[in-house]
Order: sequence, then structure tokens, then C-alpha cells
Amino acid sequence: KNWGHSPVTALDDLGVFSVPTIAAHCVHVSEEEMRLLAQRSVTVVHCPKSNAKLGNGHAPVVSLLSAGVNVALGTDGAASNNGQDMLEEMRMASLLQKAALEDPTALPARQVARMATENGADALGMGARRIAVGEDADIVLVSLDGVDTVPAYEPFSALVYAAHASDVTDVLVAGEFLLRDGELLTIDEERVKYEVVNRLGSIAPN
Repeated sequence: KNWGHSPVTALDDLGVFSVPTIAAHCVHVSEEEMRLLAQRSVTVVHCPKSNAKLGNGHAPVVSLLSAGVNVALGTDGAASNNGQDMLEEMRMASLLQKAALEDPTALPARQVARMATENGADALGMGARRIAVGEDADIVLVSLDGVDTVPAYEPFSALVYAAHASDVTDVLVAGEFLLRDGELLTIDEERVKYEVVNRLGSIAPN
């Protein structure tokens, strides 16, 4: 207000958007700012649970997408989002837009799934991701056979509106299994929990 700039226009004037930029949250942006973000190819990372928990409001995701902004999905940090569950973020992102716009068709399951996958890859300069010979095998397998997802008439709807982290069965990064058949392979889960509890005792107030 004092200088006649919004955060978005100020950053643009400073040349910040002259390089690939990822802008987190963008809860309070005007239509003019959305157009500017699109023109500068800025990616907005939407963190719906964090914004809701902190009472910050909700990003105008549907409007950002309509303006041509690449919108990806994030969890934010543990300080403002106790869970780091991307399935929950997809569900929250979609439901918040439907509630805010009073439109049950707003931000459908396929679109929010794209935000959590392809749009994030684009933001990181990874390009189109696909399962094919010669591509990095970065894959997450989710079972839709659980009581929470059956019957899965439409896989994307089941994934976004019904699935939970416990439904993730396998995770591969560059072809290496990090999680297989629900079991973590690269860390000792029980050891991590033990160390967290013990270290907490040294810093938590009595």
C-alpha cells in the first residue's frame, strides 16, 4: 500500500520472475496478478491443508488455472500441516474449491491429480512424465481394492475422494523400490520412531 505495489508486482519489478520461479500459496492474488503470473510462467504451489489450518484462506485455484497459471500441489511443512499426505492434499484442494465456488464440478478429480503429478514435474523442469522404455521409473502404486475405495467405478475419483496413505503399496524412484508391498525398504521405521520419541524428551517442556 505504501509503495503502490502488491507482492506479485513488486517481485516482478525486481526481476525475480525473469528466472524460473515457484511461488507458494498465492492465497490473495488479484485477476491482474494472475495474468502476470501466467505471462511470466510462474508456477503456483497450492498447499490447501496448511492454508486452512492457519486460517489464511484459500487460493483461487480455478481462477489461476483459467488464467493459464501452472498450479501444482504441495503439503507445506510439518509446522503448519501435521500430515504430509498428498492424497489428503488432493482431496482437500478439490473440496475447498467446490465449497468456495458453490460448484460441485469445480476442480474435478482428474485435474487435481494432474496438479499433484504432471504440473509439479513441469515446475521442476522435468517435462512430461510417462511410463515408457528409457524413462525414469518414478512410480507410486495405489491399491483401490480396500474397503475405503471399493467399488472404484472411476479410478481418479476413488484416488482423490476415497483413498488414503495406507492404500499406497509401492513407491519406486529411478527404478528402485523405496516401499514394496507396504514395507519401507530404505529406513528402519521402528528405529526412526524410537529416536523421535527420545529426542523429543530433551527439547519438549516438562
